[in-house]
Amino acid sequence: MERLVRRRVAGEPLEYVLGWAEFRSLRIEVDPGVFVPRRRSGLLVAEAARRVRAGAIVVDLCCGSGAIGAALATEVPGLQLYASELDPVAVACARRNLGTLGGTVLQGDLFAPLPETLRGRVDLVVANLPYVPTEQIALMPREAREHEARIALDGGPDGLDLHRHAAAAAPDWLAPGGWLIIEAGRQQAPVTAEILAGKGFETMINSDDEIDGTVVIGQA
Repeated sequence: MERLVRRRVAGEPLEYVLGWAEFRSLRIEVDPGVFVPRRRSGLLVAEAARRVRAGAIVVDLCCGSGAIGAALATEVPGLQLYASELDPVAVACARRNLGTLGGTVLQGDLFAPLPETLRGRVDLVVANLPYVPTEQIALMPREAREHEARIALDGGPDGLDLHRHAAAAAPDWLAPGGWLIIEAGRQQAPVTAEILAGKGFETMINSDDEIDGTVVIGQA
C-alpha cells in the first residue's frame, strides 16, 4: 500500500496505480502509458448505441484500452466488434478488456489491419482519435502529458490530422447508410463536420454539457 501511495503522490494517474478505470459502470483495465478513458467519451458510446443493434459490424478506431468498444458491446449485446490500435501496450490491454465480450483487437493504423472482407460492410465506425493540437500538449494536466503515451494525445498542428485520415478512408469500409462517429473538442467540431461533409457524409454535431462531451456524427 505504501508503494502505491508513493506512486500517486509522485503524480502517477490514480488509474495506473489501481490498474483500472471506471467507464460507463465498467471496470476497464488500464496499463501505465495507455490512454485513460474519460467520462466525456460516454457520449460517443451513447450515440453509437442508438444506431446499431445485435449483429451489426462495428469498428472502434484507435481503441486504446478498448473502453469504448467494451461499453458498446455491453450495452448492445451481439455486435460483431473489431478494434484497431497502433500502440502494442494498448493492444494488449484492449485484448484483455474486449476478449470476454467477443471483440477482435488488431494492431495497426486506423483501418489498415482490418480484414478485407469487411470492406463495404461496416455498419458503424466509432473513433476517439487523438485530437489535442501539438502546441497544446504542454498545457494539459501533468498526469496526462507526463504519463499517457504521446501518440494517444497528439492530433497534429490543429488536432485534426487523424480526423482527416479517418474521414477519407471510412467511405470504402462503410455499408450504404453506415455511420462514422468521432469524438472532438467543442471548438473543433464544426471543422471536423466540414471534413466529413467534404467526403460525402451527412453530418450533425451533438454535445452533452454535463459530461463535457462532443461528437461529430456522419452518415454515408
